[in-house]
Amino acid sequence: MLADIKQDARARMNKSLEALRHELAKIRTGRAHPSLLEHVHVDYYGSEVPIGQAASVAVEDARTLSVTPWDKSMVSKIEKAILTSDLGLNPNTAGSVIRIPLPPLTEERRKELGKVVHHEGENAKIAIRNIRRDANGHLKELLKEKEITEDEARKAELDIQEVTDHAVKKVDEIVAEKEKELLEI
Repeated sequence: MLADIKQDARARMNKSLEALRHELAKIRTGRAHPSLLEHVHVDYYGSEVPIGQAASVAVEDARTLSVTPWDKSMVSKIEKAILTSDLGLNPNTAGSVIRIPLPPLTEERRKELGKVVHHEGENAKIAIRNIRRDANGHLKELLKEKEITEDEARKAELDIQEVTDHAVKKVDEIVAEKEKELLEI
């Protein structure tokens, strides 16, 4: 029972870390990476699909992505989807290949993105602390129902705090890595 509560808390905290990584992958660092387009969706024969299901996305060089649609008739739809995304990118089409040059980031934009990264990190920490609160609430219920002893509850709370501290430390590492990536020119 106690092990289940700890396992559940650990699993939910790991999901929060994955969600943070996913959110930070969307933040552009000036380097080309196929994950930049992961959340861009395109109308593919009547259904909205991620761009990776309608075309191949590749890194041409450090600052250029190339998108090659599986179907040549999709070029204009994919180009429009990239233009209307919140990424601020201007695709260039040459035949059936769409090239997306990534402009270098200005110092001001880097600082702005640094704040966004920091904010995402704080949101992840809040989620992790909420998970800790839920787990500790379960422990208090078990203690109230006299299903566990006070010593077991105290030990379990310490274990959950240890898991929480580890997750918060991991968030700090992920955020620091992304901030370092943003500052690279």
